[in-house]
Amino acid sequence: MGRESITAAYRKRVWKKAVYFAAAACGLLVLAAASCCLGIADVTPGRLLATYVPGAEKLLSATPLNEREKSILLMLRLPRVVSAMAAGAGLGTAGAAMQAITGNQMASPFTTGLSGAAALGAAAVIVFGGVSPFMAKTATVAAAFFMALVCAIAVFGIANFKGMGQEALVLTGIALNYLFSALNSTMQFIANEEQLPAIVHWSFGSLNSVGWSDIAVMGLCLAITFPVFCSQGWAFNLMAAGGDETARALGVNTRRVRLAAGAAITLATAGVVSFTGVIGFVGLAAPHGARLLLGGDYRQVIPFSFLIGAALVLAADTLGRTVFSPVTIPVGIVVSYVGVPLFLFLILKERRGRL
Repeated sequence: MGRESITAAYRKRVWKKAVYFAAAACGLLVLAAASCCLGIADVTPGRLLATYVPGAEKLLSATPLNEREKSILLMLRLPRVVSAMAAGAGLGTAGAAMQAITGNQMASPFTTGLSGAAALGAAAVIVFGGVSPFMAKTATVAAAFFMALVCAIAVFGIANFKGMGQEALVLTGIALNYLFSALNSTMQFIANEEQLPAIVHWSFGSLNSVGWSDIAVMGLCLAITFPVFCSQGWAFNLMAAGGDETARALGVNTRRVRLAAGAAITLATAGVVSFTGVIGFVGLAAPHGARLLLGGDYRQVIPFSFLIGAALVLAADTLGRTVFSPVTIPVGIVVSYVGVPLFLFLILKERRGRL
């Protein structure tokens, strides 16, 4: 194959990836707009434009939203849409990074036990309480975040003691996962009739109580961690392609990469689950979808996992609050219904050698 043919093939691949990124970004925006319009209140794209775009009212012959409908949009639907996208983006990128540093495509942000630890922190506040009703949510979020950090310090501390290898991370995480699962079961066993539903509901994963202040914290965590993930893309490629020995031979400090990525994974995951509860499967499915479409280059897999994760959680939450309206199904349940068929499809599409 001549140089011109190679150059043409390279340009074609670059163009194809650019089209995928543009299509995913546009699809996410369309989905967000549709989610804002779906619900009991009569909010349509035309009425949105008539409300917020000068001159659109006469052009579209649409009635602007009244004050009640504006409140529903700005205080209920829009925070839910933004929080769904932030949660999905954080879990999707954290999942891609976790798969990179563990060398295991079946890993997720919860492999290190963060979800079980956060659930334990929330359950402890619900059961043992001692806080006023006005501080209950803040205390629950703080306890969940704190326990997730404690779990991460334990996992990465033990892995660092053992040389920060892939196996040490995975095995330590699995062990702590079982421990926190047992502790959560104990909390549910000793909880009374009022406390038990709150513990179980928190473990489902829900966006019902997420407000703008919570979104600000989630957005801050995402703004801090996403550049960290992207900056380690080349190191992730070397670790995935040739293992730790090859990466170290090419100048990558694998221990430092794992510590930096692990800290970012912890912050991104804890910043989501502390407010939303446990939303599983996103961090596993989003990176696989990105690799299927773009290949294994983590410099593209990470930002594409951002888009796929955001779209997956947003689609799941939109279905959960509209299909069985007025009953709202928690997003953590719906995302499994949506994600499992998608993930099985990805497995069937993958070449046998790549699995």
